[in-house]
Amino acid sequence: MAFTNYSSLQRAQLTFDYLHTNSTTHEFLFGALAELVDNARDADATRIDIFTEPREDLRGGFMLCFLDDGAGMDSNDAASVIQFGKSAKRTPESTQIGQYGNGLKSGSMRIGKDFILFTKKDNTMTCLFLSRTFHEEEGIDEVIVPLPSWNASTREPITDNMEKFATETELIFKYSPFKSEQDIMEQFRKIQGEKGTLVIIFNLKLMDNGEPELDVTSDPRDIQMAETPPEGTKPERRSFRAYAAVLYIDPRMRIFIHGHKVQTKRLSCCLYKPRMYKYASKRFKTRAEQEVKKAEHMARIAEEKAREAESKARALELRLGGDLTRESRATLRQAQNVAITLRREADVKKRMKDAKQQALKEPKELNFIFGVNIEERYLDGMFIYNCSRLIKMYEKVGPQLEGGMACGGVVGVVDVPYLVLEPTHNKQDFADAKEYRHLLRAMGEHLVQYWKDIEIAQKGISKFWDDFGYLSAKWHQPPSNELRYKRRRAMEIPTTIQCDMCLKWRTLPFQLSSVEQEYPDSWVCEMNPDAEQDRCDAPEQKQKLPLSVLKKEKSQEDKQKELTEKIRHQQEKLEALQKTTPIRSQADLKKLPLEVTTRPVLENSDQLSRPQRPRSPPLPDVIKNAPSRPPSQLSRSTTQQQRGAAARLAISSSRSQSKVFSEEVNDSRTQPHAVAHGKSTGTLARPPPKPVSVGRTPPVLLQNSRSQLTPANPKQSELLLPPKKPHVFKHPQPSSSRKRSINMVDDEPEEEVGQKREKRKPGKHVTVKEEKKDSNEVVVELTDSAGEEESAELKRLQKDKGLHVEVRVNKEWYTGRVTAVEVGKKAVRWKVKFDYVPTDVTPRDRWVERGSEDVRLMKPPSPEHQSPNMEQQQKQQEEVVAAQPSTSECVRTEPDTTATSSSSHEIVDLLAQTLRNCLRYFLPPNFPVSKKELSSMSSEELVAFPLKEYFKQYEIGLQNLCNSYQTRANAQAKACGEKLHAQEQKLAETKEKLQKLRTNIVALLQKVQEDIDINTDDELDAYIEDLITRGD
Repeated sequence: MAFTNYSSLQRAQLTFDYLHTNSTTHEFLFGALAELVDNARDADATRIDIFTEPREDLRGGFMLCFLDDGAGMDSNDAASVIQFGKSAKRTPESTQIGQYGNGLKSGSMRIGKDFILFTKKDNTMTCLFLSRTFHEEEGIDEVIVPLPSWNASTREPITDNMEKFATETELIFKYSPFKSEQDIMEQFRKIQGEKGTLVIIFNLKLMDNGEPELDVTSDPRDIQMAETPPEGTKPERRSFRAYAAVLYIDPRMRIFIHGHKVQTKRLSCCLYKPRMYKYASKRFKTRAEQEVKKAEHMARIAEEKAREAESKARALELRLGGDLTRESRATLRQAQNVAITLRREADVKKRMKDAKQQALKEPKELNFIFGVNIEERYLDGMFIYNCSRLIKMYEKVGPQLEGGMACGGVVGVVDVPYLVLEPTHNKQDFADAKEYRHLLRAMGEHLVQYWKDIEIAQKGISKFWDDFGYLSAKWHQPPSNELRYKRRRAMEIPTTIQCDMCLKWRTLPFQLSSVEQEYPDSWVCEMNPDAEQDRCDAPEQKQKLPLSVLKKEKSQEDKQKELTEKIRHQQEKLEALQKTTPIRSQADLKKLPLEVTTRPVLENSDQLSRPQRPRSPPLPDVIKNAPSRPPSQLSRSTTQQQRGAAARLAISSSRSQSKVFSEEVNDSRTQPHAVAHGKSTGTLARPPPKPVSVGRTPPVLLQNSRSQLTPANPKQSELLLPPKKPHVFKHPQPSSSRKRSINMVDDEPEEEVGQKREKRKPGKHVTVKEEKKDSNEVVVELTDSAGEEESAELKRLQKDKGLHVEVRVNKEWYTGRVTAVEVGKKAVRWKVKFDYVPTDVTPRDRWVERGSEDVRLMKPPSPEHQSPNMEQQQKQQEEVVAAQPSTSECVRTEPDTTATSSSSHEIVDLLAQTLRNCLRYFLPPNFPVSKKELSSMSSEELVAFPLKEYFKQYEIGLQNLCNSYQTRANAQAKACGEKLHAQEQKLAETKEKLQKLRTNIVALLQKVQEDIDINTDDELDAYIEDLITRGD
């Protein structure tokens, strides 16, 4: 937007009445005094003296003076003071308190009607006079501010207009307490150094009774609020000395009132058991967003102004052309300076905008510090600072609002940055009340956590305060002044004092003699009894605060949500338990989410509804009264019957045999079951009746169970079941194609427990079968099956061909397939042909003993390789296992799903195709198997694929590729570094030559023309260009 002449337009004017209106923002009078102290701190002052000078001729009877040793101001800086709302402190990285450019005017006008300012800087003395009395008596509506300046060395006026200077000094002599230039110079002499500022406020405001609002006579060491009783009033609201002591969270400036130093405090060092809590929240985004919008608007306006000024400067330079007169150069230089100044301001605004945008993205972090005020317990609450300046004090939060003893005496401290919460102009509150309430709520939650952490309530609140001398039941009563209680309080809170020279804080070691000791105003590090901290060059020790965290209790809504989630999780688990899962290998069995329970089946409702099995009639006498054989003879006769068969499915009665069975059923308990063999007739020994507990066992892998359950020692076999005609007990139960169960009740007679047994003679098998026709008839069938069993056993073992197994060779497992079966006298051996072996040393096939530790079944034969005979055999084996009576108790077997559905074929094919794609994609360059061969591999060939060699070559190729990239990058980086170093050397040499050339040119020009004065390189370049242009 182009700038035009706006001289004809109306302007907003600042009237004299605004001085009073602006001062009314300070309801708290000490806040107005603090504005002048803030200005001294922002000017990096190390000392400020606040004192009064009696002047009976002035309203109030005295003048209030503020003298600091800060940076001071020159005439330009002082002129910016009288511009309302302008402040040079408002930068992103600024930690200064002033942000609005209004504190000096509003604060001083709140205290009195007039003020005069004396300041020194850079050998310049400036006086600024702002007087409402002058405006009232002269009847002037506009605000006029005299601003004369003097040279600090010669005391001569610094002005181009002596008439204006004379008018300014005349107004000061007439309406100020200083009636001559000598009086003014006397005030400048109070600023002892080369820089500093003195502010004098006079014609103070009075109360209704005609007395000044500030009481400076009651306590010569203090400035107090007039007519404010000490009872029921916080000391910081009655005494300016007490208020100034806690005005800054980390004081680095000495404050003197009437010549006596204020013992400033770091609140966190004055508390018992202080703790820090880190708090992060994105809730304070509102203020940050407003600041970002404001910064973007200001940056955009500043950028437009800078571009317009730069455009004007370039246009003026082109318009002047070869005109090198003094006036033209001065005009061009002025336009260029304006453009440079505006560009700098635009850059500052842009940096502010960038900083605020970055701060907007990050959560705002605050540090809450809590501690117990054991010196004066009734002075509790939150102290909230903004940019290290106190804004709010004694704010009650959390349990403190209830007025009880819980959290009583606890003081909280927090320093809130400007971008989190913005203070009001009077620095007594925060502009965003909603965000401020959120801050107080967060501090209340952390206050409760702190109260739990220090465990005062657990030990007894009254006892805690009694230990520190609070013997009265009244909360506002001070503690006892007995020496033992004073020592107790002093031991818990070490003394922290500031050095008067280096301004560092020192923590003094506890000494009994220092309990009631008063420290001098000019305390220095040399007085420190600590040998490590008794000098000013020793570093300041930081306060070590224990860091704690807020442990939020779950709300009722969170608890309900967690309970709902837990119920849903349990329901999903229950559904998973109810689903039947096909079992194809031992690994699938281990993955089943099944649990073994020892609860009786009778406790379940479905078992109670089932009809109990009717009692069976007694066995015939030929079986019931047969003599039993001792166990020793049984074992010998069993050994003789093991020729031709090495391992058979057996149910062991000894502990070693139950150990084999426990690999499949971990939680089923077996009881001894004895079987006797006679020479001519079979005898059956009945076990003594014992209480039987009914439980359930997890499903057992039925297919290939012979290899899993074969006993290691043939002598341990007691009961051999023929493979062809198994005899199964069938109980009345609901029909199911996928579930088989065995149910028994513990009140069955002994005859039913021994309903089916086998007896053997040397050389032939005799099977005893009992079938129940009806309730009064029992049929016993004796079958001679010695020859048939051996042939069937051999035929059954031959079915093991084609099984997929894993064999351990040299401590590594290799996959293969059973190609031959050999039956020996003691064991059955398999010939396994390996799918893949890594070296030529390992044979391609090997004989292994079935059931040994070096061989394990990998997976059952796929359905396409199963013959009808094998399927029939599997069904028979399932019935045999289901018909085996439990040796200890009746158990229920879970579903056994070994049948493979047609969808498994599709899954296998899909997995095989995915594996082929992956192998083709990552195929190493020199791998012996090509992509074409990979595409035509079957599932069996993929199982035997050499994955180890494949990944080994792939890893080697990938490593080589990475190494080549790294080598190339290192070489390029080295070359670039060398090139950069050479260019830097060349640049340095060029600069050095250019500087020598300019030096020689200046020397040459000075010889030709002695009065030439060239100080900078820019002046030299401009002069040479001027000579060349004139020569042309």
